[in-house]
Amino acid sequence: MKSKLLRAVRLPKPRGIQSTIMYSFSVISVSLMLIIALVLYLRFSTSSRQETIQSTQRLMEQTGESLEDYLVSMRQISDTAYYYLIKENDFSSYGEDIQGRMNLLYEANRDSLQSIAVFNAHGSLLAAEPLATQKENLNVTEQGWFMQALDEVENMHFSMPHIQNLFDDNTFRYYWVISLSRAIEITNEGKSELGVLLVDMDYSMISRMLDQINTSENGQYYYLCDSSGEIIYHPRRIQISDKISSENSRTAASYKDGIYDEVFEGERRKVVINTISYTGWKLVGVIPYSAFTYGMVDMRYFIILLMLLMAMMLAVVNRVASQGIARPVLRLNESVSEYEAGEKPEIYIGGPQEIRHLGHSIQKSYEQIEDLMKKIVLEQNERRKSELDALQSQINPHFLYNTLESITWMVEGERNDEAVFMISQLARLFRISLSKGRTIISIRDEIQHARSYMNIQKIRYKNTFSVEFDIDPEIEDYSTVKLILQPLLENAINYGVSGLDDCGEIRVEGKRDGENILLSVTDNGIGMTEEETEFVLTDSGRVHKHGSGVGLVNVNRRIQIYFGNEYGLAIESEPDEGTQVRIRIPAVPYTEEGTKRLEEGIQE
Repeated sequence: MKSKLLRAVRLPKPRGIQSTIMYSFSVISVSLMLIIALVLYLRFSTSSRQETIQSTQRLMEQTGESLEDYLVSMRQISDTAYYYLIKENDFSSYGEDIQGRMNLLYEANRDSLQSIAVFNAHGSLLAAEPLATQKENLNVTEQGWFMQALDEVENMHFSMPHIQNLFDDNTFRYYWVISLSRAIEITNEGKSELGVLLVDMDYSMISRMLDQINTSENGQYYYLCDSSGEIIYHPRRIQISDKISSENSRTAASYKDGIYDEVFEGERRKVVINTISYTGWKLVGVIPYSAFTYGMVDMRYFIILLMLLMAMMLAVVNRVASQGIARPVLRLNESVSEYEAGEKPEIYIGGPQEIRHLGHSIQKSYEQIEDLMKKIVLEQNERRKSELDALQSQINPHFLYNTLESITWMVEGERNDEAVFMISQLARLFRISLSKGRTIISIRDEIQHARSYMNIQKIRYKNTFSVEFDIDPEIEDYSTVKLILQPLLENAINYGVSGLDDCGEIRVEGKRDGENILLSVTDNGIGMTEEETEFVLTDSGRVHKHGSGVGLVNVNRRIQIYFGNEYGLAIESEPDEGTQVRIRIPAVPYTEEGTKRLEEGIQE
């Protein structure tokens, strides 16, 4: 009786390692299959989404290039009409000749434009192609394209799409056009007067370009708006104008080029923005989130079938693997445990191929740890130099672009002496900027770089401010980190004196103060509050993102990297009084040995 009772309460035997491995493998396999299924679906979904976005971007880039080419051709037609037909002739003497040449220009481009017309400043029609009579009781001076051309005489202006209604047309056919207008100089009886050149582009050309890409069946579409959000083209323009539908165009117009997420009228969607050059127009691609799952049903069925096949294979593999792994895995675990205890035994390598591979991998990983530690030390040593290179490599492309554009206008305006001066100053500036790859230069070269920079800026800003350099000759043969004055001068211009009318003053000083060199840039501009001054060098988020592109935080950091944290910038400013930025660096003579030591980052 007692033995029967003992047999009745006998505990179950512990599960064997093979059963444990098989059970664990089964759980892991099922989990992995679910994870793989989810990952595959997300991967395919992500890939599909990325492909949709990338194809949208490519299509928009191609369409944008076509639009830009069309707009460039219209600008070229306008330039040809102005510079070769109008500006070189007198309307009183060569009226018919101008009309004939304008006819040739129109006939050569009639497929892409509707008309070319010249008006004087009072709105009177001087010439037009095709030949037409201006409508009576029509005052063109009240039309937007005419007023905009005279308000901003230096630019070309593109109007919104509208029906052309300037000339009498016996066929009573009117066309949708986009007007390209500009202010021009007209010679009439030897006298120069202001006028307006109008080139009416065929809106259907733009409409056809965008109709060709609005063929998607998944809800994706494209539209075109101007910089204020007014719609130029939309596949549902009629519904929008009738208030049946709406579009988030004003928000899209505020976006920069890129990809954005937004929710409009309760629908999540991706918005791709591409700006059209010369006009500020925005080509907008709208991708509803429903478009990303379009056609994914077949992929779901494929993944489910794949998971079922994997489950069948794993059931067989788990049984075979558990038998082969059970014994060698224990021995491998013992050798790893000894290694973790501080000993260095040979890692067990045996059993199935997977276990042998695991043993080799563990052995190799331990061997690689020491190599990786050595590499980490080496990378830390290289990191400091890389940081300096990254800080040094920042360049302001806008300054170069604006300077070259100024030179172009000088050459076109036959102001050759000023253009030569600008080019020579730009050459000096970049020669010092390059400095044969050196970062440490003499203060003399840094001052020359600042002079060249300010000479260029004074011409660009039409001498609306004055610049004075007061540099002690004694400090010119000492060393400095290059390009530390230019960002200070640029900030002084942009945030100090640019808003003043011919009364801006900037003063650059340099002197020696004991074992230090003091450089300063002072302006009489708008200044800053005490709170703003406090955060300029400590909070990079408050530093202006435009301007020099390097910024005061960058300059301060570069100085401290080379000379130590006790050196750098200090700022004093009063609102409506001005700002002074001081640079303090050690007085290190500019010698070959001293330069080499600083370049290598060796501080005294």
